[in-house]
Amino acid sequence: MNAPLNMSRRGLLATAAGFGLSLQLLAVPAIAADAALNKKKVIVVICRGGMDGLSVAPPVGDSEYHGLRGALAFGSDALPLDSTFALHPQLTAVHAMAQAGEARIVPAVATPDRARSHFEAQDVLETGAPGVYSTTSGWLNRTVETLSAHRKVDAISIGPTAPLLLRGKVQTASWSPGRGVDAEARLPTLLQDLYRDDPLLGPALARGLATETMAKDATAGLQGGGTMMAGGKGGGGGGGAQGVQAGRDAAKTLGQSLAGFMREPGGPTVAAISLDGFDSHAGQANLLTQRLAYLDAVLDGVHQGLGPEWKNTVVLVATEFGRTARANGTGGTDHGTGSTALILGGALKPGGIVGDWPTLKQNALFENRDVAPTLDMRGLFKGVLAEHMAVDHAALDNTVFPSSSAVKPVLGLV
Repeated sequence: MNAPLNMSRRGLLATAAGFGLSLQLLAVPAIAADAALNKKKVIVVICRGGMDGLSVAPPVGDSEYHGLRGALAFGSDALPLDSTFALHPQLTAVHAMAQAGEARIVPAVATPDRARSHFEAQDVLETGAPGVYSTTSGWLNRTVETLSAHRKVDAISIGPTAPLLLRGKVQTASWSPGRGVDAEARLPTLLQDLYRDDPLLGPALARGLATETMAKDATAGLQGGGTMMAGGKGGGGGGGAQGVQAGRDAAKTLGQSLAGFMREPGGPTVAAISLDGFDSHAGQANLLTQRLAYLDAVLDGVHQGLGPEWKNTVVLVATEFGRTARANGTGGTDHGTGSTALILGGALKPGGIVGDWPTLKQNALFENRDVAPTLDMRGLFKGVLAEHMAVDHAALDNTVFPSSSAVKPVLGLV
């Protein structure tokens, strides 16, 4: 009797054994392929609060950049990538990876949400749905569920609770080293979301945060720690360098701890980390000096901690939305649209920016205020999951990212 065409590899091997065929010739290539696929790892880092893409990767070569950003603009202190883009001065490890062909920027990227609300934008970012509050599970959990139908896939989140990104039908692990995961409280972010349209409370809250930032800086200067003091374009050096370095040391340890879990035989192949504190309505230069130094050190810790497994890894760094192109009156920026994502890893193909840069010309700004999004965030995620983790395209369009067939995966990244 003929074997059916859709017989599984395991069934085919059993049939071959029954006919006395060589199992070695049939099994070795397939088993080797499975082993290579099982080594693939993906890590998703969410920077909560609306991370300013124009600070992560300042387009210093864009003719409109300095005029729009004013005192928040970077100059020669930025770390150059190409004729248009650079990296924030604190992203030294990311810059070294970029020079090695293991890190790329994704400017002008956004989720489908346009409400500029932390609550709604984070929901859409983590669920992968086309609209807000339309599902209660995260796209990364559904990815694990899809992959688990074919092979063993475990996932872990770093923090006291699993982010929505990794919640769903599949049980996942979580680990928290305690309060040291991320010292920044989320309450200011939530309050700013509630009061952003209030003509009285909104500006009052922004002024209060600006005063708090200055008080922290003054204390840091007296104690020799805390945040780095503002100075020069983009917030250069100053009194709190020791505090920034202490934050780097803790963050690098966190990244190395995650890498240690993933490096173990049989350890998780999928991970998620949430970093708070990127809402920069006031005192943006100081705040992002600290927060991007922390992010950079986490990524550096993952990179170094994975060792040889780095070559099998892709790391995605994303945020719920970007900031306004223009600075506001409190040394910060307000909720925007397009931001900058990062993609890193030893499995990454070298290349330039991912996507298209719309420029900062006035007629190119989204609603005359924001970086115009030219790439759907889901397309970036889809490309990595399809090429790196071998997730089926139909599953990506319908299960992992529901109703997203019109969003094409960005291919050629790995």
